[in-house]
Amino acid sequence: MKRPLIGITSYVEPARFTVWEMTVALLPYTYVEQVVRAGGQPVVLPPAGEPAALVGRLDGLILAGGGDIDPGRYGEQPHDQTGYVRKFRDEAEFALMTAALDAGLPYLGVCRGLQVLNVALGGTLHQHLPDVVGHTAHSPAPGEFGHLPIRPTPGSRVAKALGDGPVTVPHYHHQAADHLAPPLTATATADDGTIEAVELDTHPFTVAVQWHPEAATDCALFEALIAAC
Repeated sequence: MKRPLIGITSYVEPARFTVWEMTVALLPYTYVEQVVRAGGQPVVLPPAGEPAALVGRLDGLILAGGGDIDPGRYGEQPHDQTGYVRKFRDEAEFALMTAALDAGLPYLGVCRGLQVLNVALGGTLHQHLPDVVGHTAHSPAPGEFGHLPIRPTPGSRVAKALGDGPVTVPHYHHQAADHLAPPLTATATADDGTIEAVELDTHPFTVAVQWHPEAATDCALFEALIAAC
């Protein structure tokens, strides 16, 4: 059986590897492993050229995590904790997101991928979640995942993949959806009220989660994406 071709967006950051130190297009390998494990064929999409033009060649799209979106895209000034803004990545991924939605391409957004989806459709973000919820458990320390339960909405695609009961998942985000774009439905929340998953009911499979399923022990959401493809 042919593996569905799954595009995964990537970072562009300075990095060190073997004997080199330079700017690279990079992606945590856990995304690649989860797509392969779920039955897909991953292909990495750097934010260069015109990645939106590739939508017609893909069977599915994952918009990976990363730095914060330029707050100007949702009409706000930057918070002093907003960081790692890469406007070239915003430009590429917002165009890619729009093309994917127009084509009805199965889509899984991860962390930043939820935020891009929400902002692209007219929503806004909490720029620094600890100011809202009063704790840092969603991102406890640099490079350290928090592990908090989320509660899927019964009947949602997230619940069909993970079950209806509370599920503890890996978190690493200091931002989250504030005003939810009207086409989206919140389909999982944390105990502190943070929106942790959204879905677009008018599309065959458009799901985005605020946590990091690529770091989970199971690949249920990736399997759901591949099944939709």
